[in-house]
Amino acid sequence: MKALFILSSPLLTSTLFFSTSPKFLFPHSESHPLLHILAHHGPNPLLERTSIPSLAVQAAFDSPVSSIFSAGGPVSDADKFYDSDDEGYLSEAAEDYDAEPDDELDGDDAEHSEVEELDATVGEWNALSFRTLESKWQRFEKLCDQVREWGEEIIDVDELASIYDFRIDKFQRLGIQAFLRGSSVVVSAPTSGGKTLIAEAAAAATVARGRRLFYTTPLKALSNQKFREFRDTFGESNVGLLTGDSAINKDAQVVIMTTEILRNMLYQSVGIVSSGGGLFDVDVIVLDEVHYLSDISRGTVWEEIVIYCPKEVQLICLSATVANPDELAGWIGQIHGKTELVISGKRPVPLTWHFSTKTSFLPLLDGKRTGMNRKLSVTYLKLYSSKGDSSKDVQSRRRSSKGRRIGADYDGYGSRTIHSSISKHDMNMIRRSQVPQVEDTLSHLKGRNMLPAIWFIFSRKGCDAAVQYLENSKLLDECEKGEVELALKRLRIQYPDAVREPAVKGLLQGVAAHHAGCLPIWKSFIEELFHRGLLKVVFATETLAAGINMPARTVIISSLSKRIDSARVRLRSNELLQMSGRAGRRGIDERGHVVLVQTPYEGPEECCKLLFSGVEPLVSQFTASYGMVLNLLAGAEVTHRLNETDGVKVSRAGRTLEEARKLVEQSFGNYIGSTVMLASKEELDRVQKEIEMLSSEISGDAIDRKSQKLLSKSAYKELSTLLERLRAEKRVRRELRRMMEVERMSSWRNLLVELENGNLPFLCLQYKDSDDTEQLVPAVYLAKADSLDGSNVKAVVANDGFNFNQPEVESDTIGALSCPQFESVYHVALGSDYSWYLFTEKWIKAVYKSGLPNVALNQGDALPGEIMKMLLIKEEISWERLANSEFGGVWNSKASQQTWSWSLNIPMLNSFSEEDEALHMSEAYHDAIECYKEQRNKVSRLMKKITRTEGCREYKKIVDMAKLTEQKIRRLKNRANRLVNRIEQIEPSGWKEFLQVSNVIHETRALDIKTNVIFPLGKTASAIRGENELWLSMVLRNKILVDLKPAQLAAVCGSLVSEGLKVRPWKNNSYIYEPSTAIINVINYLEEQKNYLLQLQEKHDVKIPCCLDSQFSGMVEAWASGLTWREIMMDCAMDEGDLVRLLRRTIDLLAQIPKLPDIDPLLQGNALTASSVMQRSPISELAG
Repeated sequence: MKALFILSSPLLTSTLFFSTSPKFLFPHSESHPLLHILAHHGPNPLLERTSIPSLAVQAAFDSPVSSIFSAGGPVSDADKFYDSDDEGYLSEAAEDYDAEPDDELDGDDAEHSEVEELDATVGEWNALSFRTLESKWQRFEKLCDQVREWGEEIIDVDELASIYDFRIDKFQRLGIQAFLRGSSVVVSAPTSGGKTLIAEAAAAATVARGRRLFYTTPLKALSNQKFREFRDTFGESNVGLLTGDSAINKDAQVVIMTTEILRNMLYQSVGIVSSGGGLFDVDVIVLDEVHYLSDISRGTVWEEIVIYCPKEVQLICLSATVANPDELAGWIGQIHGKTELVISGKRPVPLTWHFSTKTSFLPLLDGKRTGMNRKLSVTYLKLYSSKGDSSKDVQSRRRSSKGRRIGADYDGYGSRTIHSSISKHDMNMIRRSQVPQVEDTLSHLKGRNMLPAIWFIFSRKGCDAAVQYLENSKLLDECEKGEVELALKRLRIQYPDAVREPAVKGLLQGVAAHHAGCLPIWKSFIEELFHRGLLKVVFATETLAAGINMPARTVIISSLSKRIDSARVRLRSNELLQMSGRAGRRGIDERGHVVLVQTPYEGPEECCKLLFSGVEPLVSQFTASYGMVLNLLAGAEVTHRLNETDGVKVSRAGRTLEEARKLVEQSFGNYIGSTVMLASKEELDRVQKEIEMLSSEISGDAIDRKSQKLLSKSAYKELSTLLERLRAEKRVRRELRRMMEVERMSSWRNLLVELENGNLPFLCLQYKDSDDTEQLVPAVYLAKADSLDGSNVKAVVANDGFNFNQPEVESDTIGALSCPQFESVYHVALGSDYSWYLFTEKWIKAVYKSGLPNVALNQGDALPGEIMKMLLIKEEISWERLANSEFGGVWNSKASQQTWSWSLNIPMLNSFSEEDEALHMSEAYHDAIECYKEQRNKVSRLMKKITRTEGCREYKKIVDMAKLTEQKIRRLKNRANRLVNRIEQIEPSGWKEFLQVSNVIHETRALDIKTNVIFPLGKTASAIRGENELWLSMVLRNKILVDLKPAQLAAVCGSLVSEGLKVRPWKNNSYIYEPSTAIINVINYLEEQKNYLLQLQEKHDVKIPCCLDSQFSGMVEAWASGLTWREIMMDCAMDEGDLVRLLRRTIDLLAQIPKLPDIDPLLQGNALTASSVMQRSPISELAG
C-alpha cells in the first residue's frame, strides 16, 4: 500500500512518497525522522500539527571558548566548552538557533532585516529539502569525492555537518571543531543527547583522508548495532567488526570492537607479547560509554587504553553526564596530550517527570520544578484521600494544616519532610494502598497519548509476568497487528528456533519483554518492531539502558530499588538518569516523559531525593590483573636449543619494575589523588578553620564577654547568677530523666519475662529516623539477643559501642542524688513491615497483654518461636542502625520472604486500646516520674524569672545571633563531610595490587620478576583474555585435556566461564543436562590445581576469582555434540539468554586456543573443531 502526502508551508512545498516498507526510499539511508514515522507508523497524529519549519532542530551557537588541557595543567571553569546556559536534565527547552532580534532595529531597518532573514531561511530550507532526498551514504560519498579532488584541507565543520539532513547542535559543532584542531576530545552529554554524531563526523573525516578509526563499545550487542549503523553510513567495504570470536573486514578504515579487544591490541603497541593485531595507520580511537570507567569489574580496561594509547592517536571519549568530566579531561590531557572538554547538560527533547499511584497520575515536581508536588505527600494523602472523612472533618483539618503547615518542613532536596505523628507502619500501609497495578498506569499513558513506552522492571520474571498481564490489552490496530504477524512469519522462516512462543500472544497486542534471558535474535527482533512503531510497551531490565539505541516517548521506572542477591539496593542517581534518558525521540516528540511508580518501599519523597541528589563522579577502578602484569613486565623469552651445548639463549627486553610503576601510576585514580585530592584537602582545611573560628564565637566564654560589654554591671551580675543556677538545675533535671528512663527500662525487662510464658508478646517500638520523624512499629517479641547462637546478632551487639556506665555528675550540684547502675540488654523482634528489629528496652513504647501463641501447629512440629529463631539464624542479614542513645541502639534488617506469613499475624496499632497495654511499672518508676516533674517545674519557674530581668532582651539578641552562627556551622560541617567522603573515594590505586599479583606470577614460575624472563606458562597467560588469565592458562596447558573429544573439551571450557549464571527457581519441573563421567573426572582433577592457586593468592592477598563449576558443563557438551536448540531447551531450567551467554563465552575461549602460544597442537585442533560446531544458529554472534 502506498500513499502520497503533500506537506506545504509559505517557505517550501515538498512532496513525500512513502510505503509500509521500512526502507522505502533508499536501501542504505537513514531517512529524515518524519519520513521514518511515515514509513513505519502510517497515519500519525503528529502530522496534524507538524509543518516543515518545525522540523528544524533548535540549538544555540555562541562564540566558543577554547579549552586545551596540557600535560600537568590544572582544570578550571574557563577550560571547558559549555552548551549555552546549562540547566541540566530538568531544563525546559533548548535555546533557539537564531539570535534574538536587536531591540534598536525599527522601521525600514527592521523590515529589511526580516526580508534578509526570510531569504536566508528559504535558502536553508531549499538546501535542507535537497539533502533530505539524499541518503547519508550518498552525502558522505560526495564529501569523499570533494576531498579527492580538492584535498583534505577542505574538511571543516560545515562540510561534515552537511552529511546530516538536520542542523547539528551547538555542542556537536564544538566537539567536531575540537577534533579538527587535532585535539583529543571528551564529550559529556545526557543519554540520547547525540554524542555519537561527533564520533560519526570524526569517522567521516578520517575515512575521507584515507586513514583509520577504531570505535570501541562496552557491549557486543552495542558493537553489532554500531556496525550496522556505520555500514549504512560509510558503506560495507569501509566498516569492520571485531568482537571476541567474530572478525569481519578487520582491515577496514572504520573498525567497531569491544574495549577489551582494543586493550589487547595496545599491549602489543607497548612492546609485549600478544595474540595478534596492532595499530596500523590508526588516527583516531573512539571510546563510547567511557563512564564505564567507574564499573567495578571492567573499569580498569578504559584506563589501560588511555595509558597505553600512542600519543599521536586522537581520543574521542563519549560519556553520559557525570559530576567530574573536567577531571577526566584533565587526566587524559596530562598523560596523553592536548585534550578539549565539551559539556552539554541540555537534552534535545526536554523531560517531564510524573508519579503514578493507584488513584492518581500527577506531576512529580512542583510548578517551579525545584521540589516535590505537595499533593503527593503522605500527609496530603492521609488528610485528603480518606474516603471515610466527612466534609466537615476535611475542612477542619484543612484549617488546622494551614496553622501548623501539617508539621512539615523542607529538606535540602526541595521535598517536604513530614514531622507529624505518622507511624512507620501507617506510612507503609498508606503506600501499599497506593501501589498501582500495571494496567492502572497503562490506562493513564493511553489516555494522555504517552505511548510508546519502555517500562523498566528489575527482574526477568517481572518483565515476563507484566507481558502476560497485558496479553488482552489490544494496543495495536488491525493493520499494525497484521504487520507484526508478517514479521513473525518471516522470523519463523529465517530462525525457527528464535521465536519465543510464550511471548507471541502479547506481541500481537503490542507488548513485549526485553531482557538478558531472551535470545539475542529475539531481542533484535523486538528492537526492530519497536523502532517501526509496532510495539507500544516494552518491559525491560536495566541492561536496555546501557547504550542500546531504542528511544521511546515515555520511560516508566517501576522501582527505585532492585534486589541483588538477598538484599534490596537503592538505585544510584546515574542509573536513574541513564534510564530516563531513553525518553523523548528527537524529531518526533516535543517532550519526553518519565513516570516513577509508587511501591511498598519508595514514594515520591524518595524519588525527589534521588532526582535532586545530582550526578555521581567518575571513580577509578584501576586494578592489576595477571594479563596486565605479564604484558607490562614480560620481555625476555626462554628458548631451548637443539644442541645441549648451546644451553639456554635469553634475548633481553621488557620493563623493569620501576618502569612499570611509572605506567601504573598514570591511572585516573592516582591523577585524582595527586591533583584533586590536594585541592579537596586545601578546601577541607579552610572549612575546618572557619568552623573552628565560628565555634569560638558562640562558646560560653564568648557569649559571656559579649554580655558584659552590652549589659550594666548590676544587670550582668543578676543575669549571670540566674543563668548559673539554671544550668545547675538543668543538670539535675537531666539526671532525673535518666533515672526515670532506667526505671522504665527495668520494668519493661521484667514484664517481658512475665508475659513470655506461652505467648510471644506483641509490643510497639518507637524511634525517630534520620529525618526526625517519629516511627511506631508493631512487632512480635522473639528473644534476648544473647540467646541466639549461630547468628550475626551477637556481633552487632558487641560492636555497637554504646556506654552503659553512669555519666559523671558534679556532686555539689546533685547532692545526695544517685543514679542506679543499669546495663541494657538487646532483644530481637519481628516487625509488621517484614523486618527484623534489634533493640534495647529504651525503644519500647508499649508491651501488650496479648501475643502470638507459641504453640506448635501439629504434634511434633517446632514451636513458632523456634521457627522464627531458625529463620533469623539462617538468613544472611545486613543490619542498619536506625537510631542510637546512651542506652543502646535500634537496628533493622529486611527479612526474607519466608518470614512474610509470620509478619501478617502482627496486629495493627489501632487494633490495640489502652486497656490492652500491660502497665506493670514499679513503684520506683512512679517515684522517679514525680521527682522529674517537680524538677521540670522548678526549671520552668527559673526560666520565667530570667525573662523578667533587666538584661534579658539584650541577652536574647546575643543568643539569637549565636543560633544563626550555629546554622552556618552546620552547613559548613555538611560541606566538610562531603569533602571527607570525596577524599575517601580518591584512594591512590594500582601499585600495591600490581606487586601482589607479581608475587603470585613469580611463585607459579610464569615470570621471573627479577630478570623479566617469561616462561611458557606466562607466555600463554599473557596472550589469553579472561577474568583470571593465569588460571585459564594453567588449565589449558594441562595434558589431561589433550585426550578429550571436542565436545568434552568444550564442556570443560564451559566450566571455566560459567560464573554468574544460575538456574531459574520459578521454572518448575525443569532440568539441565548432566556432564559425562569423563568431564566430571577432569573437573575433579582440576579442583586440586584450583585450590593450590587460591591458597597462593590468599598468601599474597590477591582476590581474583578462579571459576570451575561443572553445573552447566552438560549443557555445553550437549550443544557441542549436535543437539538442536529445540531439544536442548525442552523443559530447560536455564533461560535462553543465559544459555546463549554460556555458549558464547565457551566459543570465545575455544576460539582463542588455536592462537595461543605453547599449546598442544592436538588440543588446538579439537578447540577449532568444537568452536566451529557450536557456532550455529540461533546463537551465532551476528545472527539477526
